[in-house]
This record gives sequence, structure tokens and C-alpha cells, in this order.
Amino acid sequence: MQTTQHYPLIIIGAGPIGLTCGIEAKKAGIDFLILEKGCLTNSIYNYPANMTFFSTSEKLEIGEIPFVSNSPKPTRSEALEYYRRAAVSQHLNIRLFEEVSALQKQENGFLITSNKQTYTAAHIIISTGFYDIPYLLNVPGENLNKVTHYYKEPHLYAFQKVMVVGAQNSAIDAALETWRKGAEVTMIIRGSEVGQRVKYWVRPDIMNRIDEGSIKVYYNSSIKEIRETAVDVETENGLVTVQNDWVLALTGYQPNLSFLQKAGIHLSDDEIKNPSYNEDTHETNVKNIFLAGVICGGMNTHRLFIENSREHAVKIMQVIKQRIEKKPLAEMKRATII
Repeated sequence: MQTTQHYPLIIIGAGPIGLTCGIEAKKAGIDFLILEKGCLTNSIYNYPANMTFFSTSEKLEIGEIPFVSNSPKPTRSEALEYYRRAAVSQHLNIRLFEEVSALQKQENGFLITSNKQTYTAAHIIISTGFYDIPYLLNVPGENLNKVTHYYKEPHLYAFQKVMVVGAQNSAIDAALETWRKGAEVTMIIRGSEVGQRVKYWVRPDIMNRIDEGSIKVYYNSSIKEIRETAVDVETENGLVTVQNDWVLALTGYQPNLSFLQKAGIHLSDDEIKNPSYNEDTHETNVKNIFLAGVICGGMNTHRLFIENSREHAVKIMQVIKQRIEKKPLAEMKRATII
């Protein structure tokens, strides 16, 4: 463990919004450090290899840096290249594969402990997204090696019996891609239909494959047990046993809200678990800790995206700069308008 270093601002998370916060901090002349537990834009890296974004490229831009893609809707690989180049061109101070394990309030700021070092900081921005913790099936056999909650690319599943659990974009993409590589695909969908948020150019494809019988689906169904060579499924017509080689449990992901709670941030008592923060400043109930990006929505991970979260960084940096310079916030807003 190295000697403790101090920064006026530490940003936790190097996704698109964390990078945006870094760009805005640099514009404001604030010394900062971004800490990321994985690689740069770790969530996007973990997306399926052949994924195409729903949003057009200009909606994924950060720091007013143009995002040029081969088609209006960029691919995962194009996004990875864009955000890497943005980080390089802006000379952002980032430390990768450094996970923050503790965040403690002190008299004059915060003590941040990572797996590599300790830091102190006057201000903290948490921009950790929601792709870290998968929703578990909580059934016997979920810990088998044949089960995964993340899907990367289809070749591994060629000529195999694949069960895909879920009804949204990640599940539908996996079902179609593995089927096209020769997999025998069975889908398990808890509700009565394919999800309404599925990309509009993909939905007809999956519905046609289901209607023609190429991909089998059990609606209003759930897995009861996973075994090495089969899966028991509770269906509308009773228990069914399906022969199986792989289970792709793509049932969604959730933010690390326990990290917020350990930092002293209050969460709402309902199922959404909304963090307590001021929407004008994005400051939480813990002074000088701010939230940016999808983490602001708690368990409602479909409310905030890159395109409507970029402004969070601007709001936050205005407050931090005002506090560092000890100017009245009203004066800072007038200066911004001018």
C-alpha cells in the first residue's frame, strides 16, 4: 500500500459519465483522479461483442467531442474506441483496475481506500453505473460452470443446446446470435411476451423465429433447477425437463447500492431504492458527495442514459468549483451565463 495521496476531487467510475465528469473538472481547472475497478468503460466492454447501440452516435458523445460511426447507430467496438480516444485526447487522470473498497467521511474530507492505495479527497463523485451485479435466479444449480449472467459472443455455443433466460435486449440478442451459429435455443420468459423495450429492428426478427419454431419459447415460465445435462422449467402446463448444455441467465443487472449506504447515503424505503440527492446540484445527503449517471435512479435503471446524464457533470462541477473558490453559487451561475 503506497502513501496516501490527496486530490480536490476523486471520481469513482470510468464509464462515459465518469469520463464526462473528468472532462468538466479539467475545464473548471480542478485537479482530479478517476478510479475504475475494471478497464476503461468497463460496462461497455462487457456488452455482447456484436452489440449495436439503440442510441445514435451524437447522443453518446461526451465533452462536445464528435463521435463519428459507420452507421447512425454505433457498435460496441466503435464506442470503446471513441471513449478511449476521448480519454487520451483530454489527458484524463485515470487509474484502472483499482477498486474502491471503502469511503469514509473525515473532518476535512474523505478517506478513500482502494485495493492498491489510500487517498484523501475534498469532494467525491460516484458514477458507477449498474452493470456490476446481475439479478440471480436463486435456484439450485445456478453455480454450475454451464451458467453465466454475461453473454459475450456466439461461437462458443455452436451446435449446443442453449437456454436463454430473459425477455429484453441482451437476452434477445443472445438467442438470435447463438441460433444463427447453429445452437438449439430455448427461451424462458417470465412474462407473457417479449419485452417492449427490445430494439425495434430486432423485435420482428425474434418474433418470426419464434413463430416459425426455430427458437422455442416458454412464456409465463421460470427455471426450478439446473443440472449438468438438463433444466427443470415450471411452465403454464406444469413442470417440463429440457435437455441442456448452457444457460444464459440474462435477467438484468443492478447498481451497487450497498456501496452508497456504506458511504452514508440514504436510500428510499420503496423497491426503487432511490438515493437521496438534490436534483439541482446532484449532491447527496452527505455533503460533498455527488452522484452522476444512472446510479441516480436507484433500481430504476431505465430512466437515465448517457444522453440525459451528461448534464449531471456540468451541474456538479459548478458547485465544486464554487466551493473551491468560495464564491457564491449565484455569482458562478451569472458568470456561466455571461
